[in-house]
Amino acid sequence: MKEREQFKSRIGFLLLSAGCAIGIGNVWRFPYVVGQNGGGIFVFFYLIFLLLIGVPILSMEFSVGRASAKSPVKAYQALEKPGQKWHLHGYVGLLGNFCLMIYYTTVSGWMLNYFYKFLTGGFTGVKTSQVASVFQNVLSSPSQNVFWMVLVVVIGMLICSMGLQNGVERITKVMMIGLLGLIVVLAVHGLTLDNAMAGVKFYLYPDFNKIKHIGLLNVIVAAMNQSFFTLSIGIGSMAIFGSYLKKDKTLLGEAVNVAVLDTFVAIVAGLIIFPACFSFGVNPDSGPSLIFITLPNVFLSMTGGRIWGALFFIFMAFASLSTVIAVFENIIACTMELWNFTRKKSVIINLILITVFSLPCALGFNVLNFLQPLGSGSTILDLEDFIVSNLLLPLGSFVYLLFCTSRLGWGFKNYQTEANMGDGPKVQNWMQGYLTIILPIAVIFVFISSLV
Repeated sequence: MKEREQFKSRIGFLLLSAGCAIGIGNVWRFPYVVGQNGGGIFVFFYLIFLLLIGVPILSMEFSVGRASAKSPVKAYQALEKPGQKWHLHGYVGLLGNFCLMIYYTTVSGWMLNYFYKFLTGGFTGVKTSQVASVFQNVLSSPSQNVFWMVLVVVIGMLICSMGLQNGVERITKVMMIGLLGLIVVLAVHGLTLDNAMAGVKFYLYPDFNKIKHIGLLNVIVAAMNQSFFTLSIGIGSMAIFGSYLKKDKTLLGEAVNVAVLDTFVAIVAGLIIFPACFSFGVNPDSGPSLIFITLPNVFLSMTGGRIWGALFFIFMAFASLSTVIAVFENIIACTMELWNFTRKKSVIINLILITVFSLPCALGFNVLNFLQPLGSGSTILDLEDFIVSNLLLPLGSFVYLLFCTSRLGWGFKNYQTEANMGDGPKVQNWMQGYLTIILPIAVIFVFISSLV
């Protein structure tokens, strides 16, 4: 039997896991949600729930991966008792990874497209009133959407084809160090702009009037939702990295480190966006319009805006590509184990499959725009994102949680033993009651509130 690949370095594991968690949601959703939910008080609750909900479940997903030393689709089979059916969730997780990638590749393509536009002067001479139409032109062009989507799939698969250490770990490490450096440079620059502190105040200063208006319970629910979804737990995209891990560090400690990196990027992203928006009198909004309409307007107003725009979109491309590479690695590892494929064969098959299945999303804004699955104005991307974010991630997290804490699954003691191997913070005996009773209730609450 071929020996399982392992990470060359611990920093490689941390950066790759953080890269999987750090996605476009950190930039186009987190700052906006913070600003809308009372600023600093939301961040306070978010950090508490990240520690109480996100980190424990992340450590469980890592534990299942490391204990089994297999891909998520085979991990349950290695750990479950004879006759049990937990392994069926492995197939659901693989489906979830596919579902995530068939729309994430299109959005990542937009990032590369905008980086190219800023780098080559595509926005030179564009008036602020015309920026929205530039994005609309991108969406309505089948050739642009498909070209950049295919480029993302090819780049991701090419890196994965080089193997875990030589491709995935080595290149993601460079991208993530570049991402962390770029985000600091952009944030420092943002803080030097006129009226920047008004943006920082809106973003991080506790606004009790807003809390009174929105309701403290709603702020808490929003913080729970954000802390839960930010780490990409529930579809095995983190379990795969656990399977490549050595046993020299505890998994609770590693989960905390990944959460810290993910949160750092999310919070610093707001220090880029809000000072710039307040400096140039632009209303900060959420979602694609923030990245592709609001911020290009800001960059066009700046001295050296072409350079700052190019830097911002290469940062965004790194953020999205790091997720693409991490999830591709999961899909490739699963198919290698399921059908005994070589890495090369798995890469070729999945390159074709993901490209073909990504076409409906890429064409959903133009050729297939008559398909509005979630009601008037919705797109195929909205449906795919809803399935992953609102169904597969929370329900998958619930399955990992039950598997690691229930006597009917792997069980708390087995999880605790695996998670506690190595140096670092340990899962204590007193945590059992919280992890087996309170945490499942919290996850169900988050799931229901996200649907409502």
